[in-house]
Amino acid sequence: MKEQIYELTIQGKEDLEKELEHLKSVERPANIEALKEARAQGDLSENADYDAAREEQRRIEGRIFEIETILKNAKIIEISRNNEVSTGRKVKLVYTHLNREFTYDVVGTIEADPFNGKISNTSPLGKALLGHKEGDVISFTTESGKTQEVKILTIE
Repeated sequence: MKEQIYELTIQGKEDLEKELEHLKSVERPANIEALKEARAQGDLSENADYDAAREEQRRIEGRIFEIETILKNAKIIEISRNNEVSTGRKVKLVYTHLNREFTYDVVGTIEADPFNGKISNTSPLGKALLGHKEGDVISFTTESGKTQEVKILTIE
């Protein structure tokens, strides 16, 4: 079975490495201590603290595994130096129907966080922006089926 490749910006890779380090050096040891304290309370079958600590352990270990898998299969995105929108670039645009400006970082799917201005290169807007230049007006269809239009103001 072929491993999935995860596209990351350099910043995205660094963020995941920091999160992994925090999980291993802070959260995992704190969880181990919580498990010890819960075990010391006695009967584990009706011990809510033990159950909560075990659930937290599953979350921590699952996230560690997920990050390690992503980093092992990561492809660092080379930011294009031409004047076109590409993954890893920051784009300032205006939604023509709203006459409101927004700035987005176009990133890989792993890093996407639309509420913090990071849109995936596979999202409807991200795909529509790729390859376009400053001044271009682009129409795209949202996931809800609405057609919207944006004008690219700047690309960094």
